[in-house]
Amino acid sequence: MTETAVPPALAEIREEFLELEQQDRLMLLLEFANELPELPERFQDHPDLLERVTECQSPVYLFVEVDDERVVHVHATAPREAPTTRGFASILVQGLSGLTADEVLATPDDYPQTIGLNEAVSPLRIRGMSGMLGRTKRQVRAKAAA
Repeated sequence: MTETAVPPALAEIREEFLELEQQDRLMLLLEFANELPELPERFQDHPDLLERVTECQSPVYLFVEVDDERVVHVHATAPREAPTTRGFASILVQGLSGLTADEVLATPDDYPQTIGLNEAVSPLRIRGMSGMLGRTKRQVRAKAAA
């Protein structure tokens, strides 16, 4: 992984996780789960605008906006009954929103494997976060090109 490509917010989040013992990392992930912003009202009545992240066992949906200045805004929803998945979604929303399209696209694909949760959660859950990141980047590519 190229260290310089990790956006500052995601690098800071990773440092927070890696400073903790394994059990405390799960608690931090739960904190992130509680911090996932609600969807903007314009999406609440239009779930058809959101893309399902099929790599996740839980029903996770996301939508990416790229504004005229090529700044990315990530929106995601995940059920409260799936705190691990919800925490991963929150990490990506917080870590990628406000970046430029180029910064999001430069984010290493293996970021989910670098935050120290590989031993604490199942590989399936890590794959779900990787799926969220991949779908986010795909939407950014499509919308930045439009």
